[in-house]
Amino acid sequence: MNMAPANSGWRLLGRRPRSFGLRVGAISDNARRELLMRGALGSATVLGVRASSKATAGEPAAPGHVFWVRVLVDGIPPYETRVRQRVPAANLEWMQPGDVVCCRVDPGDRDRLVLYVPDFAETGRVSIAKILADGRRADATVLAATPVAADYSGRDDPVLRLDLELRAWDEPTPWLVRLVQPVPLSAIGLVDLGQHLEVAFFTVDHGESVAVDWAASLGED
Repeated sequence: MNMAPANSGWRLLGRRPRSFGLRVGAISDNARRELLMRGALGSATVLGVRASSKATAGEPAAPGHVFWVRVLVDGIPPYETRVRQRVPAANLEWMQPGDVVCCRVDPGDRDRLVLYVPDFAETGRVSIAKILADGRRADATVLAATPVAADYSGRDDPVLRLDLELRAWDEPTPWLVRLVQPVPLSAIGLVDLGQHLEVAFFTVDHGESVAVDWAASLGED
């Protein structure tokens, strides 16, 4: 079984990328601006992140970070890739494993892309931490749980796609959501079909404002 080296620097949640050892290049500032203006809009789930050992293009004093992401773009199947780019410290905290960010992808080269943190008005998404802190509570029944990455090392928290049915005391009917979130290894047994989880949410939607409270579901609170 493949294992990430202990000193690799990767912060991973989920399964190890197939191209883990390949070199990742950075694009120039001009190419980045061009992609932001003309690239195909998509979303990217961060599966892993580490500090880059090399300076990014046009920024020799700023090493940047390498992000392992799962990309969703209309018209093509979901895929995994890695991208190296410099991001402001304020944005980096929103680009950790399990977070979903926006991206612009070169239609002619799907591994050539730019990641960016959108405004809330652009996506309607809020952070998992904020949902858990301020959201309303609901009971969720697990309908399906599917891994979203390959070559899981068995050492880090896997990232799963969860299909859930939610019920809340102050909502008249149950509703269905789909989440892509890291699942603690200690909670893997809780995502079997028919199991119940405690979740937090802001509004009835397709999962954009929903987060699983793993501590509460495990009875740790």
